[in-house]
Amino acid sequence: MPKQAVRVGVNGFGVIGKRVAEAVSKQKDMKLVGVSDVIGDYRVKMGVKKGFPIYCSVPDKLPDMKKAGVEVAGTLEDLLKKVDVIVDCTPAGLGAKNKAAYYDRAGVKSIFQGGEKHELTGSSFVAQCNYEENLNKPATRVVSCNTTGICRTVGTLQNALGVKKARVVLFRRGTDPWESHKAGLINTVVPEAHIPSHQGPDARTVLPKLNITTMAAKGPFNIGHLHFAMVQLKDSPELKDVLKVLKAAPRLAPVRMSDGVDSMNAVAEMMRDLGRPRADMWEVAYWEDVLSVEDGEVNMVYQVHNESVVVPENVDAIRSLTGLETNWKRSVALTDESLGATHNFLSQ
Repeated sequence: MPKQAVRVGVNGFGVIGKRVAEAVSKQKDMKLVGVSDVIGDYRVKMGVKKGFPIYCSVPDKLPDMKKAGVEVAGTLEDLLKKVDVIVDCTPAGLGAKNKAAYYDRAGVKSIFQGGEKHELTGSSFVAQCNYEENLNKPATRVVSCNTTGICRTVGTLQNALGVKKARVVLFRRGTDPWESHKAGLINTVVPEAHIPSHQGPDARTVLPKLNITTMAAKGPFNIGHLHFAMVQLKDSPELKDVLKVLKAAPRLAPVRMSDGVDSMNAVAEMMRDLGRPRADMWEVAYWEDVLSVEDGEVNMVYQVHNESVVVPENVDAIRSLTGLETNWKRSVALTDESLGATHNFLSQ
């Protein structure tokens, strides 16, 4: 590890940004220099309460933030002068504009979220899949929550057992909880208008050799995403062999119907009972006693928490881009220990 911690800034203090900022603040080899946004509402004021220095992303918004009672340390350009890497958590599309207008000009490394195009950086990121490929690059893109879930699960099977073909059906949440009053679905399911859905091609930006087709729909709930994966392996391992592979992989954790975990809300309740901040689940939870293996085909169901699953990936991406750690397993271990991520929610 370097003697001096890597200096990190976060631009955008919404659903992902506030979680990334807190995760970064827990890392011994990183220093959160500040967070930047354009408003002074309750979310930013919570950042103030947590002791995060606040910056203004757009100078024209500075008077409004001050009027709202937020003490502003400077502008985004001021923040960029103090950091080694910036994590962009702004709404989809703004990251590309910020990269050209601010980050590249300031000469800082930059990390983007799945709402941006792969072409923006030419590189996408899931720690256990392609950490080393991103070492010391100037920028990368952490893929979306759904794509992260696919890469962790199907990618694990591909790397350990070989995959001929993967088919994944995604049942997506209708909206983020904090926006339920704006765009919540009621009494309907809306299928995505094309096949494959975008998550399959997106997974190939991380796992280019993966043969995958995805379909998706969104429904009237907001506690996460549910995936149904049908994965044809190259050989015909037994169920115990597949479970051994999954249980050895990071950020995958089994849940069991036999324990009463029989629904998405039961998984969410487990996170509350575990005392997770905001009931976050950084892991992908798969139903161990639903999973089946027959004639070389793995059929599994797993749950992805859209608000938090990419948070540890952002932390690992910082280490990869800056060369803080060259080995993905060591970086993942550091991140997971700091957050409290686990392989087994019910272990003693």
